[in-house]
Amino acid sequence: MIDLSTNYMGLKLKNPVIAGASNLALRMENVKAMEDAGVAAIVYKSLFEEQINFESAEFDESIRAYNDRNAEMARMYPEMKHAGPKNFLLQLKRLKEKASVPIIASINAINKETWLEYAKLVEATGVDALEINLFKSPKKFDVSGDDIEKEKLDIIKTVKKAVKIPVSVKLGMSYSNLLNFINKIDKLKIDGLVIFNRLFEPEIDIYEEKPLFPFNLSNKGDYRLALRYAGLLYGNIKSNICCNSGIFDGDDLIKMILAGADAVQVVSTLYKHKISHISNILKTLSNWMNDKGYSSINDFKGKLSRKKSKDPYIYLRAQYVDIILNSADELLKKHPVI
Repeated sequence: MIDLSTNYMGLKLKNPVIAGASNLALRMENVKAMEDAGVAAIVYKSLFEEQINFESAEFDESIRAYNDRNAEMARMYPEMKHAGPKNFLLQLKRLKEKASVPIIASINAINKETWLEYAKLVEATGVDALEINLFKSPKKFDVSGDDIEKEKLDIIKTVKKAVKIPVSVKLGMSYSNLLNFINKIDKLKIDGLVIFNRLFEPEIDIYEEKPLFPFNLSNKGDYRLALRYAGLLYGNIKSNICCNSGIFDGDDLIKMILAGADAVQVVSTLYKHKISHISNILKTLSNWMNDKGYSSINDFKGKLSRKKSKDPYIYLRAQYVDIILNSADELLKKHPVI
């Protein structure tokens, strides 16, 4: 019998497919559909301090808009303190109580004190694990890369010390030497590493001459950077590896595991192909393992990683010329120029 189970962040998951952080988890009918389709765990939509601060300012502004109308109206909207993350935490707690699969919370804060506060509040909801979303857009020209890394490492130490549940770190790729930074993170004994964060990308309407804020979904094939780093990291760090961005089907999932991933997170494919597509991903994995004679994920995890590959440069090549020089004849056969 084929065993699809895997270990991620100390959690025993029934398979490697995790629903990544998105608005889908805000509705219980979607969560139920994910569970029915076979999802192994769900990451709840991230709690962003920046968003809460913005909403708080917007809320206060709407209240004060009537302050100078007359005495009675000034009393109509009494001073109120914004609820902050309370509603988020309430919804997260309800989800955890109703869900049949592990629930992973996700937070992104600005201040060290807030990271600490949010981590403790989230843990109190009873969730199974916590994902630290580390990305923050750089805003100052005089802050060095080393300063940024030190700040992030300090955040990880603070959160890891504050909670008892497993902690993973979700990374962007904007670091001068990502492998070196990941190595430093790994030494802090985190439980999981999520590669890579899907970032907001601005757009411009050239006809209206104004900025746009599109809903940025991944495309199939966007997984290749995560594939590269999964292959490089496997066997070299102690924390579990979870790949993210552009993983659309069972073939993509199999590639990630062969490279060295313990699990994957999917989001865009659920929007594009519906939540039920999770079952198709798992079916492809199961059929492939059966055809190959693999009985468990560990039988082939990392089989094509750099550590186990016969070609030590497979994940290090950065220029097409390396590939062309090594396989010019094969390339010309497939793509004749005359």
